[in-house]
Amino acid sequence: MLAKYNPPTVHEPAGYSHVTISSAGRLAHLAGQCPLDLAGAVVGQPGDYAAQTDQVISNCLAVLEAAGTQPADVVRSVVYVVSSDSSVLAAVWQQLNASALAPAFTTASTLLGVAALGYQGQLVEVDLTAALPA
Repeated sequence: MLAKYNPPTVHEPAGYSHVTISSAGRLAHLAGQCPLDLAGAVVGQPGDYAAQTDQVISNCLAVLEAAGTQPADVVRSVVYVVSSDSSVLAAVWQQLNASALAPAFTTASTLLGVAALGYQGQLVEVDLTAALPA
């Protein structure tokens, strides 16, 4: 069971919650999911945020399922985007929130613009923590 709320003493967030409290006794801490295909290659053409975001979504859904959980069970998410342009960050955020992974981003979420990620050409990564069902 998740309780999500926004205290009246801070700004109203855009779709996520400032506070998420889980009554679950166990958590799944999932590795940051990268835009890699099964062969371990970064997908898409250089600079293709949309293709990379699609692959990250697919990988997140796969690891959530493997952990016995689903997007609605996510208690914390961190999204990393290689860009300092807020419109690029917003586009990735919108794509994530238009996908089957969207419930994961209604809880405590952070969106960061970063200088680089671990793989050559990588533009997007998503880190999730999920409450495991009892």
